[in-house]
Amino acid sequence: MFHLMTLPNYLTLFRIFLIPVFVVAYYLPFERHFLVSAIIFAIAGFSDFFDGYLARKTGQTSALGAFLDPVADKLMVVVALVLLVWSHHSHWMTIPAFLIIGREITISALREWMAEMKQSTEVSVSWIGKIKTVAQMVAITGLIANQPSAFNLTHQPDFSIGTVWWSYFFFYLSVLLTFWSLVLYLRSAWPHFVQAKEIK
Repeated sequence: MFHLMTLPNYLTLFRIFLIPVFVVAYYLPFERHFLVSAIIFAIAGFSDFFDGYLARKTGQTSALGAFLDPVADKLMVVVALVLLVWSHHSHWMTIPAFLIIGREITISALREWMAEMKQSTEVSVSWIGKIKTVAQMVAITGLIANQPSAFNLTHQPDFSIGTVWWSYFFFYLSVLLTFWSLVLYLRSAWPHFVQAKEIK
């Protein structure tokens, strides 16, 4: 197994390790704990970019890395979204968060099905998905650092109110890109749905 553990894979495992650290920092009652948890989330997001770049640059791509990388990404994002929904108590956060989570579940199921059909390359990550990921990471980092919702005007955020609104802008942009990419994935897979025989 150890020969599979390249540096990019270690970085991916490090990102998974950061998830409980992120949650603990989020809940611990110390000053600026939201800011600390946002920094941890940002580090995880940067490591996502860096391990993929490193794997391609050094030719250290692997099946294990291809499996672990999306798992680490989805775990981190889903955990962060659940924490935001819990703390904000707002439909402005709850509805888009669960739309994003629902999309991720749908895409995961679609990729598994397409892999069984030997057509997994047709649902690989597109450039829209990459932009969506960047917008999502920026938005979640800003929203984690500034609690609670910007729509609660009685609350004074840790940073400027403009930072909060920009975070919401990128958050809703990521929602739009999420469903745009979902439509593209489903359109790519649709011919295989039509041609596939029903399995009973």
